[in-house]
Amino acid sequence: MRLPYLNSRLQGFGTTIFATMSNLAIETNSINLGQGFPDTDGPHEIAKAAIDAINQGHNQYPPGIGIADLRAGVALHQKLYYSIDLDPNDQVLITAGATEAIAATFLALCEVGDEVIVFDPSYDSYSATIAMAGARVVPVTLSGPNWSFNPEELRNAITAKTRAILINSPHNPTGKVFSREELSQIARVVIEHDIVAITDEVYEHIIFRGAHYPLSTFDGMAQRTLTISSGAKTFSFTGWKIGWITGPSELVGAVRTAKQFLTYVNGAPFQVAIAFALSKGRYFADMIAPQLAPSREILIDGLRDFGLDPIKSDGTYFVTTDISPKTDLNALDYCMELAHKAQVVAIPSSTFYARPSDGSKLLRWTFSKRPQIISEAMERLKVIK
Repeated sequence: MRLPYLNSRLQGFGTTIFATMSNLAIETNSINLGQGFPDTDGPHEIAKAAIDAINQGHNQYPPGIGIADLRAGVALHQKLYYSIDLDPNDQVLITAGATEAIAATFLALCEVGDEVIVFDPSYDSYSATIAMAGARVVPVTLSGPNWSFNPEELRNAITAKTRAILINSPHNPTGKVFSREELSQIARVVIEHDIVAITDEVYEHIIFRGAHYPLSTFDGMAQRTLTISSGAKTFSFTGWKIGWITGPSELVGAVRTAKQFLTYVNGAPFQVAIAFALSKGRYFADMIAPQLAPSREILIDGLRDFGLDPIKSDGTYFVTTDISPKTDLNALDYCMELAHKAQVVAIPSSTFYARPSDGSKLLRWTFSKRPQIISEAMERLKVIK
């Protein structure tokens, strides 16, 4: 439906599929295995740090670039995990979650008519925020079962209008973790064509097989890569919306210019709490994957028993299944059937594709729920023949 007052760049985006399917879950009293947020809070020590911050008066505007302790904590994290040296004064910017970091980056870096290479399927905010900047998405396909890309397709996607390439690893919605060799191939293309790399690494600590390699650590990439992450996924406080972007001062400074006219600042007491979490080094960050592992196994086993064999997923909250063995319906219609007949909600992966038909038989499921909730959902699916 065309919205008469919406500008042409955002026509066709409408309400996100996550809001649509979450509302469907409420309407049908379904278990929501669609939207990726935990159903339990993160560590109580971090929550207490936020409460203490409120009680101690950290309730007014924080500095525009983020409080000093949080910027120092982000720098410490990058040094501890990846041996990346950052100046917290001009190479770290705190944002209202990773989503604002992504939006501010494209608004800052892209001219109208520029092109941004994005691996397809992709998280839906990418195409929307690129459109807001007046730029255009150029998709490069990730193909199952290993979600690999064709290096030749990547090279052919480069044009004189290419401004940047966006890499999301671990990858939403597929759960792919890009290998060192794949990232080396991407780095070579970025350097050869003198473009900017933007990496969304919010799931960096939710990996079950393989390892996470920041693109900025590859030869020649430190000065041309912006890295985005967030405390939301790492510490299971998604509603706090405390994210960050790091990289060379020239690029971070450009993003800061756009960011200051978006939210300006956010979440003062939550910034204090996330700073506390990061100050503990690996203690909290290494908790999340082991805590999610039991739910992941229950979901994978349950979907297999149901006749939907999950496609390879090495990280994130998500697994993808091909529904072709179970139904002739497309993904959206099958999600509706699951909600109304089994009271379980998933996400149709068609929403993540530049060409929705490429994902018309794929569903994305989240295991970011308690094991007993995942088990109950798998029991409910048994009513579907």
